Amino acid sequence: MLLETINSPKDIKKLSLTELQQLAQEIREGILNRDSLIGGHVGPNLGIVETIIALHYVFDTPKDKIVYDVSHQCYPHKMLTGRWKGFFDTEEMRKISGYTNPAESEYDSFIVGHTSTSVSLATGLAKARDLRGEQHKVIALIGDGSLSGGEALEGFSNAAVLNGNILIIVNDNEMSIAENHGGIYNNLRLLRETNGAAECNMFKAWGFEYRYVADGNNQENMIKVLQELKDVKKPTVLHIHTLKGKGYAPAEENKERWHWSLPFNRKTGEITADISGENYNDITYDFLYTRHQQDKNMVVISAGTPGAYGLNPERRASFGENYVDVGIAEEQAVAMASALAKGGCRPVFMVYSSFLQRTYDQLSQDLALNNNPAVILVFSAGISGMDATHLGSFDIPLVANIPNLVYLAPTGKEEYLAMLNWGFKQNEHPVVIRVPLAVTKGGKAEESYANLNRYQLVKQGSKVAVLALGSFFELGESVMAELKEQGIDATLINPRYITGVDEKLLNELAKNHQVVATLENGELDGGFGQKIASFYGASNVKVLNFGAKKEFTDRVPYDELIKRYHLTTEQITADILAVLK
Repeated sequence: MLLETINSPKDIKKLSLTELQQLAQEIREGILNRDSLIGGHVGPNLGIVETIIALHYVFDTPKDKIVYDVSHQCYPHKMLTGRWKGFFDTEEMRKISGYTNPAESEYDSFIVGHTSTSVSLATGLAKARDLRGEQHKVIALIGDGSLSGGEALEGFSNAAVLNGNILIIVNDNEMSIAENHGGIYNNLRLLRETNGAAECNMFKAWGFEYRYVADGNNQENMIKVLQELKDVKKPTVLHIHTLKGKGYAPAEENKERWHWSLPFNRKTGEITADISGENYNDITYDFLYTRHQQDKNMVVISAGTPGAYGLNPERRASFGENYVDVGIAEEQAVAMASALAKGGCRPVFMVYSSFLQRTYDQLSQDLALNNNPAVILVFSAGISGMDATHLGSFDIPLVANIPNLVYLAPTGKEEYLAMLNWGFKQNEHPVVIRVPLAVTKGGKAEESYANLNRYQLVKQGSKVAVLALGSFFELGESVMAELKEQGIDATLINPRYITGVDEKLLNELAKNHQVVATLENGELDGGFGQKIASFYGASNVKVLNFGAKKEFTDRVPYDELIKRYHLTTEQITADILAVLK
């Protein structure tokens, strides 16, 4: 295998064109091998192989800097920079991040996992180089799907007025995660159809030199073009057309399905991981579809990631014109949702917790300040063993401290559906719902949640009160049972509201409780538990907050994090008992 001889990009510069083509096949084999065993991004990496080989063949990395947008296309780069074992050796796979990371290699410029960032980051590298009088090259690689993100356009605007070498490669495979959405794609299509010759060219209009390559998967052509552009003296866009999923028939045929995949059987394409059982994607769709039949003013919004919420093409089509994909533009989604609500519609925006971070200003200014009754559903919120770029544990401090927003934490399916229903019916507030992780029965559902910040007393006890928020309600029940074994008949509370404090209930607890323990599946600093601790600050009640530390974790197993944060039933119980002594 040629890859076994590649310890750095210097080694590929010795290879013939035929050998480079063989190398491309081996890289594709590595992508499919790793992804089939542990999951990962399939289509984006398969489609960019020849370009990455050409970049390392032509440029002098790591002196020359390559910035990868979102990192969905970094697997070939990793294999060419000494990390190929992470794609063939099962013992090495989990040691390699699915995203660029300078801690792994000097060839990685940034930790990147969110879209539309590469051009902006590249402008900073280019400016720093010029100010310091250095001579290296700066290359930004960005996919067409990422162009819909506002930061990408901000980056292009600033890159266009730089005076030195900066090359922006736009990888146009005619896809985002799903299909592309937005007016800029009309111009990309025109440029493809005219082989880059159309007078209407947004890149030229912005001030860039421009080059088009119709077949970005042609190894020889990519090397030739990059050699010609290597020493550009002004900002230049290289627009290449590639095939997403190239080399794997299922990924070529169904590009959306194979953007990212759980472990799968390479021969059949079938998922090998166990994904059976009820899930909140299906529960949410069933609710929304039924409501859509009753209310034609309901609008479902996604920001370029519909598959993450189970919205496959058939489900998207079932909403007709009442489904809107804004592209990878969470800021647009929130602002649009606010305005839709203002205009008399009933919008719901579905978003991952990790991606919600991208739209704080719109949550605060466009939505909450205007107090428009949009509904936002936050998925995958909580502690996880994900890469550092996709952690979902920071949403509570972010959302819960914005005025006017009502952030709800259902404990299970019935309560989730009840909160959803109320969110659509009410007209007083923007409502955000933290979608639970696993489907459980949970707490008692109510018809209305308009009486804000009133916690649910599930079981009355004494001495110890456990406030178990949302998806940690089952953990709270487990702690209750363990305390019972120790002779303590504790109180169990389902807070439901993340954004406020039930002063009446907390004052009642202070009469016959020595310890109040809060459990939340998220970051403690600025979180729910600290609100409770602040309330009891001047009293004799001792408050214990259980949740995640303020830190970036990277692929740390979930069970290990739970132990690290003292979130096992035994650890929580022991901590409570220690305070009681």
